[in-house]
Amino acid sequence: MPVKIPDALPATRILTEENIFVMTEKRSATQDIRPLHIVILNLMPTKEKTETQLLRLIGNTPLQVEITLLRTGTYQSQHIQDSYLDTFYRTLADVQDEYFDGVIITGAPVEKLEFSDVAYWEELKRVMDWADSHAFSTLYICWAAQAGLYHHYRIGKYELPGKLFGVYETQLTDRRDKLLRGFDDTFCVPMSRHTAVDEKAVAACEELVVLASSPRVGLALARSQDGRRVFATGHSEYDRDTLLREYLRDREKGLPIQVPENYFPDDDPTRLPKLRWHAHANLLFSNWLNYFVYQETPYELSSLSGRRKEGAT
Repeated sequence: MPVKIPDALPATRILTEENIFVMTEKRSATQDIRPLHIVILNLMPTKEKTETQLLRLIGNTPLQVEITLLRTGTYQSQHIQDSYLDTFYRTLADVQDEYFDGVIITGAPVEKLEFSDVAYWEELKRVMDWADSHAFSTLYICWAAQAGLYHHYRIGKYELPGKLFGVYETQLTDRRDKLLRGFDDTFCVPMSRHTAVDEKAVAACEELVVLASSPRVGLALARSQDGRRVFATGHSEYDRDTLLREYLRDREKGLPIQVPENYFPDDDPTRLPKLRWHAHANLLFSNWLNYFVYQETPYELSSLSGRRKEGAT
């Protein structure tokens, strides 16, 4: 949470210049408090594990957050019982007239398909457009980041020579950005994907800001200029053993799979993987919730009606 200090105190200017979040007395006096309302569109087949991973990060903040779980209505998941979805999930049709502080859209194992060939692509486009006018900020993860960049900015993806699979170090490009407050110069993030977006096209787009990348990973983190769209191409929400389970699953199926890079000690899959990304994962989610949602969203969410993000199609 921000530190509240007098407007005229010299430390206000100094801390602001150092990218430390301070709240002036004037701003504090006008703040009202209510729970944040966040939607999670869960496109992953492992619904329960993904819920837990995301809720663990969302719950590790001092903010009170209420979650609505969303699923596709035009495509039925094959990996979970209908009763579970009916009990805990809603669809866009159920919430299309409601307003939320933020939306999170997860990745999905469909990245080798053309966007238009994804069974629920048309519905996902409607969700992304709905999020523009019915929520203040949207966080796109992995394949969803690729989908969002394509839908909103027509920036495409391309297939990599081999699967990017492991834990990779990325470098900040602008450490003064609010989303990166508290980050080290480099941070690690798990990756599991066969495709990548055109980083040069992202950098050339005046509506976007590149926040982190590396030669091995390419684009790792970006956002729109207004902060109302955030794109993370990795899986910072992953548990310690998520890549291990994926590796063992594919190996047992006889599929071509490499040992995840920079993951096991000495690349030995019999040893416990090192957990090297959760500190920055917690920072990413808490910074997004605080600086791009809590500090910016209107108290009356219905006032979002009719507002569109700059650059929306």
